Parts: sequence; C-alpha cells; structure tokens
Amino acid sequence: MATRNRATPGRLRRVALPVGALLGVVAAAGVAVVAIRVTGGPECRGTLPLKVAVTPAVEQVVRGAADDYLATRPVVDGRCVQVQVEARGAADVAKELPTAQINPPALWVPDSSMWAAETRRQSGDEGSGAPRLEIRAPLATSPLLIAGSERAMTALGWPVTPVSWARVVDPKVSVTLSDPTTSTEGLATLAVIRARLGNPDGTPRPELIGALLRVGRDALPSVRDAFGKVVQGTEDAPVFTASEQGVLSANRAAGARRVVASQPKEGTVAFDFPLVRVSRAGEAAGTEAAAAGFEQALRADRTDRRFAEAGFRAPDGTAPEGWTTEADGVRGGDVATLATPSPDEVSELLRTWGAVSLDTRLLAVLDVSGSMAETTSDGRTRVDAAKEAALTALGMLPDTSEIGLWAFSTNKKPPNDWIELVPIGPLGEPIAGAPRRVQLQKGANGLNQLVGGGTALNDTVLAAFRHVQRTYDPSMINSVTLMTDGSNDDISSIDLPSLLTALREEADPSRPVPMMMIGLGREADMDALKRIAEATGGKAYQALEPEDIRGVLLDAISQRRCRPNC
Repeated sequence: MATRNRATPGRLRRVALPVGALLGVVAAAGVAVVAIRVTGGPECRGTLPLKVAVTPAVEQVVRGAADDYLATRPVVDGRCVQVQVEARGAADVAKELPTAQINPPALWVPDSSMWAAETRRQSGDEGSGAPRLEIRAPLATSPLLIAGSERAMTALGWPVTPVSWARVVDPKVSVTLSDPTTSTEGLATLAVIRARLGNPDGTPRPELIGALLRVGRDALPSVRDAFGKVVQGTEDAPVFTASEQGVLSANRAAGARRVVASQPKEGTVAFDFPLVRVSRAGEAAGTEAAAAGFEQALRADRTDRRFAEAGFRAPDGTAPEGWTTEADGVRGGDVATLATPSPDEVSELLRTWGAVSLDTRLLAVLDVSGSMAETTSDGRTRVDAAKEAALTALGMLPDTSEIGLWAFSTNKKPPNDWIELVPIGPLGEPIAGAPRRVQLQKGANGLNQLVGGGTALNDTVLAAFRHVQRTYDPSMINSVTLMTDGSNDDISSIDLPSLLTALREEADPSRPVPMMMIGLGREADMDALKRIAEATGGKAYQALEPEDIRGVLLDAISQRRCRPNC
C-alpha cells in the first residue's frame, strides 16, 4: 500500500498545473496521464510514474479508479505517484511484453487471462531479462455470447431457446469470426470450437479444420467491424460472437437495441479481466508499493459499481440485480462457463488458425488410372469420392488462395503422363470467361471421362514438384497434394530410388514445396508415398474408406504452415 510522508524542508511541493499545460504533456507523451490539481498536502522530491495498460473496454472504469487513488495524494519514498493509463488491445500488449526492456507497464488489465498466461509462458522463454508476470484475481467478468441482428438471431431460435454452438459451425448459417490473433472474441470462439471439435490429444479433427476454414474465410479485423455491419442495417450481416458487455456498450452507443445476443446452450468462455503485475529488473524503487496502492482502488466498492454501470459482471460471474432487460439486447442471469484454455492450448489454437488462415498456393494432382473407376464401400467410384472431397475443401478456401489441378495416368498427354486441367492461380481470378473456382469445379466434374491407363506416379511426382518450385511464390505457402489408389506401374518412368535422389537434391530450403501424399484404399503403395513425402518435407496419409478422404485432405491443408519442419 502507498505510504504517506510528512513534509520535510528542501523537498518539492505538489503544485497545480494549468489545464492547458497538462493537456500538452498528455499529447506529447502519447498516453493519458490521470492527475488531479493539488494545492496543498505532502511535499515530494519528484514523481513516481505508474504505467497501467488496459484493454479499451475497461479504460473509463480504470480512469475513475485512478482519480480515486490520486485523490488520496499517494506518496511513495518521497515521490508523488502519477498514474499513466494507456488503452491498448490485449493482443498488442501480449505480443510486445516478453521482449519489452524499456518502460513496460507495471500493471496490465487484459480482457482475458488467456493472453496473460500465454505472455507469461513466452516471457519464460526469453530468459531472466524478460518482465515477470503475476496474474492476479479478476476485476470483473463478461461472458462470450452469440450475437447478431434480430432477424439473423430469430432464425437461430432466439429469444425462445438459447442458440447452440453447433449453429456457429453450421455451413448453412452465415457466421464470421474476428481475427483470433488480434481479438479476444475470436480467440475465445476458437477455444469453444476447439473444445467441441478437437481431439483429446490436442490435434485438430477434420471437422475443426473445416469449421475454421469456413468461419475464417471472411474473418474481420475486430468485433467492432461485425457490430458495424449490424448497426448499419446490412441485410446479410452475419452472426458473430461478442462479449456481453460489448453488446450492451454497442446498443447504448447506437441509442437503440440494434444487436441481440444469446447465451450459448452448451456454456461459454468468460472474459475475466485479470489484474497482472508486470515487474522487471531495474524498475523504479517504490513501483511495487504504488502498484499495491492502486490495486486497492481497483478493487474498491466504488470501482465495482463503475464496472456494473459499464455493463460488466462481478468477478464471480454474477450480474447485479435488475441490471439488464431484454430491451438491452441481453438477458443477464446466470451463465454456465467453460474452463479457460491453458497456455499450451492457446498456442495450439493460434497455430491451427495460422495454418488454415494463410493464403495457399497448391497444386492438386489426382490419379485417373483405370483402377480409380472401381467402386467403394458406399457404391461410389474412387475418382468420385476423391473429386467430392476436393470440391468440399475447395469451397472452404478464400478467393485469394491459388489452386491448380492436374490429372495423371500413363500417356495422358504424350509424351507426358499428366494433363493440366486448370493452371495455378487465385480462385477469384477470371479464367476463360469464368472465375478459376468455377473452372476447377468443371475440371473436377470431368475427371470421370479421363479415367483409364496405368498409374504413372513417379514421373508425375517429379513434374509436379518441379512445376511448383519453378513458379514458387515466396509470399504464400506452396505445396502439392497428390491422391492415388495404387503404385507406380509405368516401366518407362524414373524408378523410386532415382526419384527420391532427385527430390532431395533439388529441394531448396528457401523455397520449400512439401508434397502431401494421400493413398486411397488398401492397394495404395504407402511405403513409396511416405518416402516421397519425407523427401520433400511433406506427409503421407491413407484413406481406407471414402469418408476418410475429406478428413485427410483437410488435415493436409492444416499442416501447410509448419511444413517442412513439423
């Protein structure tokens, strides 16, 4: 707690600053300095700055607490405490703190302990010079809700029944996600989707990859953009996720109920607004005492009332009596909360998102040898099963992705064993009178007419690898995905040892082209496919049943970012 020192001759006296002069200091510093006019009281030898970084949602509440604290005229070690409140997104602070050596905040109030825990983990990796983070109890809470226009939410069952998270990942529902690398709403939503669709060992299930590709296709920079679409009356504004306090704040700013929200049926993640003490070697003497004194103001009853008035719940998740009505866009009441993800889970979430959200440059190569006409357990031909899986994945990729399509079997286009159906390029780019996405659909639908001949695997692998490497785009993730149901039976082609040697010799670490090899059925030569994949830093999969093809294809897409170093 801050200590009060009596006046001593020779010390500076706290004086009143003209308002204009104070504003000039604030503008020059680039941060808001909370101060009060003092004409009497303890004398000081100077000032002790206490820098506090806060998520924008709590800025005004923290400023009120700072006013209360400074009204007590706190003095520590003979210096007058000066609170500097800086509003910054939690993701921005989290990104900078682990390596922040100069003037990091002494206190930090992010909107979620997910960011704080991940930052503490990263700071540990930076060694003894990194700031130390102590994550303290929450100051307030606000649950993550499913939100949207009244029209969109009514279609999902609001207000009669709580909206299920299943609707958020339903391909039939227009949903958007705010970028989880910069937005807590996006990260928290990712955590819930992962809890519902992830594997127990932490690896993503195909359904998770598909859901992320779908909802991330039109990801917005921040939840503010999602609110804006609804408030502006956009007819097709998608459903999104937002904190309860964010919905209340948006409706208050709009002057009417423009956004409505539902507590998710299965429970949700809560924003918990922890107070984080950030300490570092060489920080100013007295900083700990000043921080402790300000923490008391942040946890005082008066500050709790400010949090409630601003639309926040208490730290234990309870809402004040009579706090909201349906006219405010939210119902209040008790909310079932899910466990906050661990730092390792947060890292895995961000890695998965990074993999599926990156623009890709991919050459899809499909086997059209005679055996691909054989029927599978569900009555479809192998080529049809492969085609449908490829079209499903294609539909999830954004227009900026660059995709090309080849088909291969012996003597498909002499002297080559492959034929280029669609050249690699952006999905949204017009080609031959239609977007490339449409041309790829046409090419895939015409694969049945090309079936016949043997499996010219080796020559096709080398040609595809060289083609993508030769046309490499360093701004994208370049790769080849090849699907086949057999083994190389072209006796005139390069043999497997020579192929592997060529792939290893031509591989360029500065221009990696991992090959993702998918074997269809039990007859696929998985040994050869694995060796080809390993030589290029890729991965081999086996799809024994038709329903497996989509899953392994989506997993291959999710592996793009870390290859060839997974």
